[in-house]
Amino acid sequence: MNLLASARIAVAALRVNALRSVLTMLGIIIGVGAVITMVAVGAGAQARVAEQIQSLGSNLLIVLSGAITSGGVRLGSGSQLTLTEDDAWAMQREVASIQVAAPTVRGTAQVVYVNLNWTTVIQGVTPEYLEVREWAAAAGKPFTQEDVDGATKVALLGQTVALNLFADADPLGQIIRIKHVPFTVVGVLDRKGQSTQGQDQDDVILIPLSTAKKKVLGVSQANARAVGVILVKARDTGATKDAEPEIGALLRQRHHLQRGQDDDFGIRNLSEILESQEAASRVLTLLLAAIASVSLLVGGIGIMNIMLVSVTERTREIGLRMAVGARSRDILTQFLVEAVILSLIGGAIGVGLGVASAYGIAYFAQWPTLIQPEAILVAVGFAGAVGVFFGFYPARKASRLDPIEALRYE
Repeated sequence: MNLLASARIAVAALRVNALRSVLTMLGIIIGVGAVITMVAVGAGAQARVAEQIQSLGSNLLIVLSGAITSGGVRLGSGSQLTLTEDDAWAMQREVASIQVAAPTVRGTAQVVYVNLNWTTVIQGVTPEYLEVREWAAAAGKPFTQEDVDGATKVALLGQTVALNLFADADPLGQIIRIKHVPFTVVGVLDRKGQSTQGQDQDDVILIPLSTAKKKVLGVSQANARAVGVILVKARDTGATKDAEPEIGALLRQRHHLQRGQDDDFGIRNLSEILESQEAASRVLTLLLAAIASVSLLVGGIGIMNIMLVSVTERTREIGLRMAVGARSRDILTQFLVEAVILSLIGGAIGVGLGVASAYGIAYFAQWPTLIQPEAILVAVGFAGAVGVFFGFYPARKASRLDPIEALRYE
C-alpha cells in the first residue's frame, strides 16, 4: 500500500468522525496559531526598537558634559558645559575611527509665524550634525559652513513644527521669529518619528551653531566655545568600541585631568543600547514561543488519545485488512499517516488563525507585529513532528494486533 492510498483511507476515516477530528485538531490549531502570533509580536517589538535606534543615526556615540566638583561639592551631570567646539574638531582630526563629529547646543523657545506660535526645541548645529544623524532635507536645502561662519539667520524645520506653523502651506522662504529674532526657513527635514524615550524627534528647529549662541540661546560666560553635547559618528559599527576609549583619552588630555581624577564628560554608545534591547526582545520572543508551544504538546497528547480510541474501535477492520493480505507495516503506515494528516490540517488552520491574529493585534491594539516565514515553517513542521511522535505508538499497537483475535473482537 503506497502513501497516497494510505492518505485517501486516512481522510475517509477522519470524515466518518468529523466532529471528533476537529476537536482533536483544536490543540494543534491553537498551538500553531499561538506560536505564530507570539513570534510576530516579539519580532515586531524587536524591529520597532531597531527602527527607533536607527532613527538616531547609525554608529552613533554621544559625548555629554559631565559632573564637576566645586568647593568640595559634586554637582550633577551636565551642570556645567565642559565640552567645546574645539574638542569636537580635535576628535574628528585625531581619532582615526571617527568619521565625523558634530558639536551642538540645545534650548527651548517660542516660535512665531504671523498669528501662529509654537514652543519647540531649538538646536544650534553645524552641517556635520545632519551627516551624523543621517538626516536629509525633505524640501529645500540644509545650511552650509558659510552660514555657521557668518552666523546667518536661517532655519531648518522639523515636520511637527512645519505642520503646526504652516499646516499645508509651503514654509520655504517664509520668515519665522525665534525669541523675536527673524529667521528665514531654508528647508524642512525628513520625518524621524519618536525616539526610544518616546520623544518627538520632529518637534525641533535646527539653526547654525554660531547663530544659536549669539542671537538665541546665549553663550557660556566661562567659555564662549562651550557646547552641551558632541555627536560622533564612527566609521562602522565595530569602530564604536574602538572610538570610545580613544575619545576618553583625548578629552582627558585636552581637559588636563590628572590620574585618579574623575572624567568631566560622559560617553554613551548607542550600539550597545541597541544590542542589549535586541537581546531582550529575542529572549521575549523565545519565551512567548516556548509558552505557546505547550499547546502543541497538549494537542499531540490529544491526538494520541483519539488514535488509541480509533484503534480500539476499528480492531475488527484491522483484522479484515490483515486477513486479505495487509502487512503489519501497511497498518502502521495507515494509522501513522492518519495522525500526521490530523496534525498538518490542524497546522494549516493554525497558520491562518495565527496570521489573522497578528494582523488583528496590529490593527486594533496598534502594536507592531512582523510575520516571519521561518516561524510559520517551524510551527507547521513541529505540528507534523507532533503527529509522527504521538501517532507512532497507536499505529504500532494497531500493526501488532493478532488477525484472528482482531476478527473475533466485538
